[in-house]
Amino acid sequence: MLRHAIAPVRRYTKASHDVVRHSRLNSDAKVLLLYVQGLPESEAAAPKPLSEHAARLGLKGRAYQKAKQLLADCGYLHEWREQGVRGRWVTEQLLTNVTLTREEATRAREGGADEGVPSERPPTVGRPGERTVGDSPRTEDSGEKDLPHPPPQDRRAPVADEAAEAEEPEPEAEPRSVPAPIPIPVPAPELAEAEGVLLSLRHAHRDLLLGVREARSLADAAAEWLRRGVSAPDLRRALTTGLPADGVRSAVGFLRHRLIQKLPAARRQMTPTPPPERAAPPSRRGLVTCPGPGTEHVFRPRNDETHCLRCRTAAAFEATLQPLGWAEA
Repeated sequence: MLRHAIAPVRRYTKASHDVVRHSRLNSDAKVLLLYVQGLPESEAAAPKPLSEHAARLGLKGRAYQKAKQLLADCGYLHEWREQGVRGRWVTEQLLTNVTLTREEATRAREGGADEGVPSERPPTVGRPGERTVGDSPRTEDSGEKDLPHPPPQDRRAPVADEAAEAEEPEPEAEPRSVPAPIPIPVPAPELAEAEGVLLSLRHAHRDLLLGVREARSLADAAAEWLRRGVSAPDLRRALTTGLPADGVRSAVGFLRHRLIQKLPAARRQMTPTPPPERAAPPSRRGLVTCPGPGTEHVFRPRNDETHCLRCRTAAAFEATLQPLGWAEA
């Protein structure tokens, strides 16, 4: 038990007994909750994930995951995972120092946190004072005569004015100029593929873990590799092989140095060789009447033939069957 304790006058955080004496929260979860609660407004309004605040306290890995799970189970931490305009998934976190249900957390996220949440103003101490009884307060007399009602005005003049206004033609409404839509820049396919490769490096080695903003800052250098003909698997292999034995201290600095120093040479623009020209096919000859035996028939010669193929074949066969001259002698 503390005795003669001096309360600090600055740089302290008010901790609720519900948080300090919570039976299910471990010490890491309580310290993380009180740390975030004590951040200044300028730093608390910055869009930082809970993991960055935990890293500043030395909570990493399994210890941070366990503390985060306990805060979520007890109703102090709520998360929403939604898909943005560009198709990327975004996680929004809400950390409170009081337990909230899912419906209360949703209302607080949408801006209705004041409904149903008690104010932090301390109650008034003491009994109500006695009401002073007396006449109404006196006012200074300015010397002007107060009239109960203003004097009546002539109502015929406004009627004439209204008739004159009705006769005047209404001016034509000027056409409203519609502002031209602002074109949304569409990222190049190489940038999107390069960013995906950089974000996937954490699966190959845990020291190469990159955030979304860090990956976008290196996407231009990685996209240059893809423009020079390097495939995505080869780029991932070039960035994950040959890592230092003592580990990577800064994933962003290490990857930027490797992307610049190991940039491959640009591909040469090879002029395609035109295919060789093919010789024009010979012109097709006309039909010629064959003078051979049999009925009159025609054929289409290829060179200078005078007989058709059938007649030439028959003549050659007959020439082989003729007896030799010495056999007759």
